[in-house]
Amino acid sequence: MLPIRLALLALLIASSTLLHVTPILLVSLLKAVLPFKRLQSAANPLLTGIAESWIGFNGWLWDRFTHTRLELREDAALRMDGHYLVLANHQSWVDILVLQKVFNRRIPFMRFFLKRQLIWVPLLGLAWWALDFPFMGRYSKKQIAKNPELAGRDIEATRRACDKFRAIPVSIMNFVEGTRFTAAKHAKQGSPYRHLLKPKSGGVAFVLDAMGEGLHAILDVTIAYPAGRPSLLDLLSDRIPVVQVQVRERTIPPEILRGDYQHDRAFRVRFQQWMNGLWQEKDAGLTALLERSDAPVSTA
Repeated sequence: MLPIRLALLALLIASSTLLHVTPILLVSLLKAVLPFKRLQSAANPLLTGIAESWIGFNGWLWDRFTHTRLELREDAALRMDGHYLVLANHQSWVDILVLQKVFNRRIPFMRFFLKRQLIWVPLLGLAWWALDFPFMGRYSKKQIAKNPELAGRDIEATRRACDKFRAIPVSIMNFVEGTRFTAAKHAKQGSPYRHLLKPKSGGVAFVLDAMGEGLHAILDVTIAYPAGRPSLLDLLSDRIPVVQVQVRERTIPPEILRGDYQHDRAFRVRFQQWMNGLWQEKDAGLTALLERSDAPVSTA
């Protein structure tokens, strides 16, 4: 039965992707040729509505084809007209579907910072481009050492994206670890956290500096998988019994809102101290989620 199940899901996912990506690309092309910014802006709600419909269908597939329970602990007053920076730990590609299921049509449509190579993913890469997802080079220290000009490219890409986002309600998503957690990466880093990799503060600092007071809150999201870190195939095969999610709304401390993270050492140290404190709390919260899986929850 599993091969039939996977084949049916693959057909439904492919059909939904095609049915949603096609109008996204058509509207995006229309937006590109419209002569006035006001007319171009009028296309944004239509693009967002199509994307939210796409995510909603994926959520329907989750509900109908899996028994995975989504246990949600939430301390946040969510708004569709807000401007959020969403920070989360990252263990699996399933994380993205979890975040979309939790937040779809509850906060503004989430944009992710994506690796530039992902623009070549068939259909999805074009859709992400059309929906103004920022693409980043994420250059290594070795690459920057060989070509110093690369150092400022991701910063400039962040600023261009944030310039667009100021004009519309938006949620900017950032997996602060920069990559998915594995035991091997954890050991290689010598991470001081039990369940997390070290946070990469620079991207968060650049967004806060670029958006400034345009962001009204941080949504601190912790995702836990009590049965172990899953794959997308595990989700499609109905092998994930439960996913635990904790959402906390946090105010943005004024002392980290503006500053030159790249060149101001005092600001960089202050920002890293704040981020490390947030990560210590997240690590403790993740431990508590895994140890208290039977605590009272709401089900999303």
